[in-house]
Amino acid sequence: MRAVVITGPGGPEVLQVREVPEPGFGPDEDLQLLVDVEAAGVNRADLLQRQGVYPPPPGAPPWPGLEVAGVVRAVSGGPAGSDERVPAVGDRVAVLLAGGGYAERVVVPATLALPVPEHVSSVAAASLPEALATVWSNLREAGARAGETLLVRGGSGGVGSTAVQLGRLLGLRVLATAGGPGRVARVAELGADVALDHRADDLADQVLAATDGRGVDVVLDVVGAAALEDNVRVLARDGRLVVIGLQKGRRGTLDLGALMERRGRVITTTLRSRDAHDKARIMTEVREHVWPFVVDGRLRPVVHATLGLDEAGRAHELLASGEVFGKLVLSV
Repeated sequence: MRAVVITGPGGPEVLQVREVPEPGFGPDEDLQLLVDVEAAGVNRADLLQRQGVYPPPPGAPPWPGLEVAGVVRAVSGGPAGSDERVPAVGDRVAVLLAGGGYAERVVVPATLALPVPEHVSSVAAASLPEALATVWSNLREAGARAGETLLVRGGSGGVGSTAVQLGRLLGLRVLATAGGPGRVARVAELGADVALDHRADDLADQVLAATDGRGVDVVLDVVGAAALEDNVRVLARDGRLVVIGLQKGRRGTLDLGALMERRGRVITTTLRSRDAHDKARIMTEVREHVWPFVVDGRLRPVVHATLGLDEAGRAHELLASGEVFGKLVLSV
């Protein structure tokens, strides 16, 4: 089969379509699916893997790709959970992967698959598993509750555009940031109660003004070190800062005194490195609590552009440019 392999750490030019061995069912006794990939989501983790700083976990294919949508070609392994519908050959699914999505076929545990309804295209479906699992698991980790206030740093990104919508659907008041008036307006259209330009020097002041000086209960942050001071400053009493990305640095100064005054907490998580059982738990919760919003159309996939498998390098260039709104998807 064809896959996009990384020929060496470096720029987008190191991504090349090559023939690779067909995936096979592993020794795992749990139910597994062989899926013909129709579309694959592109994530910032893929860029880091290409650069040689974010290797795939043991057992995952060496080529990138953390989410796909496609058609089940074969099913193998033991029984799935008694309360779980087993995908059948011919079913359309969207799946979360540890790696290997930039390819024509993947093998994945059935516990990581979501059923794709007829009205959702494979391109749209492929943009969802990673973002939904990330946002849901981190809001749960932070103990976010209906009626609280959520600040989404980077509301125009793949994770952020999902967080804005899901936060509102879960009953949170959502503030979100984006860069520039046009992107701010589009984030507001996604459902943000307040959309702010993160390029402004007084972003923290704007957040505090929008909350009558109280601050926010939860910050979902992809920025990292550069946003640390402002993120602590805008926390309400008993607020939680959840760092899920390091786009602008991994080392910063944390004012512990300011954090203590707020009785605040800093939570950091990753999704890819979680073990199979933890990922299965998260995807089971997504299937039960979040996927119905996709099925009934209340949560809309945001796809910036679709490119061919042989345009993976161009997709990485676009994502690195900072101009993408939502997700990029490769059509296989």
